[in-house]
Amino acid sequence: MPAKTCGAETARTHLPELIERAHRGQPTVITRHGKPYAAVVPVDRLQGPRRGPSLLALAGSGGGLWPEHAVRALRDEWA
Repeated sequence: MPAKTCGAETARTHLPELIERAHRGQPTVITRHGKPYAAVVPVDRLQGPRRGPSLLALAGSGGGLWPEHAVRALRDEWA
């Protein structure tokens, strides 16, 4: 269902209606000076931060990619 748009002042005066629409699945984009500013969306459309696979699984997987003398030179540079 495509989002409808609504100006900020109109949204302020019609907030209960916008909330009810969002509850029924109709999102509304609130604009300010003609530019998208915020949205009233159904709760089920909200998502937390996306988490990818853990990088801990990669620990130690780079062994042998760099020659030991190059790694030592980099370590010495930062010491």
